[in-house]
Amino acid sequence: MPRPCCLRHIGFRPTAGLFKPAGVPACALEQVILTLDEVEALRLADLEGLYQEQAAAHMKVSRPTFTRIIEEARRKVADALVHGKALRLEGGPVQMKGEPKT
Repeated sequence: MPRPCCLRHIGFRPTAGLFKPAGVPACALEQVILTLDEVEALRLADLEGLYQEQAAAHMKVSRPTFTRIIEEARRKVADALVHGKALRLEGGPVQMKGEPKT
């Protein structure tokens, strides 16, 4: 039996839930799901410019776990951009900073 997944702490929730190529209805596009912890990893590493060790500490995960999260996030974003797919932001094992555990 696999080990249960720990909650990853995120610092924000995106206001938009879907990004897609212009001029194409969303229902006509294949979708790639980017989880909220993957969005947070992209924000910390690529937007904020934090090193992986620092970003992992912000999300309360190990550095190897952060590496897996960011690699998967980058792969999904590249797939959506290169192949013209919609990118949906949702879900994942996350807890907003400052919120009580559910």
